[in-house]
Amino acid sequence: MLARDEHTPLNRTPLHALHIALGGKLVPFAGYEMPVQYAPGVLREHLHTRSKAGLFDVSHMGQIALHAKSGRAEDAARALERLVPQDIVAVAPGRQRYAQFTNENGGILDDLMVANFGDHLFLVVNAACKAEDEAHLREHLSDVCIIDPLPDRALIAMQGPRAQSALAKLCADAPAMRFMDSGPHEVDGLDCFVSRSGYTGEDGFEISVPADGAERLVKKLLENDDVRLIGLGARDSLRWEAGLCLSGHDIATTTTPVEGALEWSIQKGRRHSGARAGGFIGADKILAQLDKGAPRRRVGLKAEGRAPVREGAALFADSASVEPVGSVTSGGFGPSLNAPVAMGYLPASLAAPGTQVFAEVRGQRLPLKVAATPFVPNTYKR
Repeated sequence: MLARDEHTPLNRTPLHALHIALGGKLVPFAGYEMPVQYAPGVLREHLHTRSKAGLFDVSHMGQIALHAKSGRAEDAARALERLVPQDIVAVAPGRQRYAQFTNENGGILDDLMVANFGDHLFLVVNAACKAEDEAHLREHLSDVCIIDPLPDRALIAMQGPRAQSALAKLCADAPAMRFMDSGPHEVDGLDCFVSRSGYTGEDGFEISVPADGAERLVKKLLENDDVRLIGLGARDSLRWEAGLCLSGHDIATTTTPVEGALEWSIQKGRRHSGARAGGFIGADKILAQLDKGAPRRRVGLKAEGRAPVREGAALFADSASVEPVGSVTSGGFGPSLNAPVAMGYLPASLAAPGTQVFAEVRGQRLPLKVAATPFVPNTYKR
């Protein structure tokens, strides 16, 4: 959980009263009061999402509309490419793409989703830095774009193998959508923005809904026995099983997309010899690493025993070495695997799957093996 000034009041999402009414245990997170779990507990919530459909309140995330002053979404896309290494121009209307804001050293300021809504772009950014992201956009793009934050919208995510059947009862368009489709759709009579995406590795949807209709929509979805509210605890274990990064932990201002094993997200058009190579903040370092490799890598880690290895644990090349070679950035017990899993950074020379390293946990060196991610196969509808 993120540190805060204890005298600063916490923000609340439009679903705050519903979380209390349904027994959610609320904790501070990214400046908000958020449910970490409900009565079933983290383990059952995790497994319910993997087998049926979990419903998450992610209204703390930032939602921003990016309009080109010319009125052309392509001009907004070209402008946004000043700030991200991804090919945004190639995102077709009705589609979205994962991207990162980068700094002068190639580090990741934040990661985000970018959707093309036909006449403008729709961005979803992380809660902890949404004010900084908006300021970043205004500083660099105000010459050609109108940056329009959308604080009057809530955001919910429904994830799991029965998410489609649950949403189809309220949104006739849902079954036809495929992974990373995104756009305006009517859901139970509400004007929503729906994407087929999520943060668990499961098939599912993220739904941006007017704040004054959010509680009604969630209650309607919960009438389906397959759908259950899920808290932050299971959201975390689901995403690390899926090998997905948490901004500020697995990726940060000191890690490049290549070090973070996110080079898959940088399309050929933005790389050397591409049609629009470079031109984004931090391009020199990132493009050099794409060509020559990075000195360290984010890797998956599987413990050889049963003890979970958590964020902050130092990593060593062997059981006797004094100096750590890396550290764990996310980790814990993976309920779907019935085993501990983690992610962390290691020198490139130790990053190959099968390499043995050791984590220091409570004064003991525990053996780990570098492993490919995701730990649990994803089920996206392609």
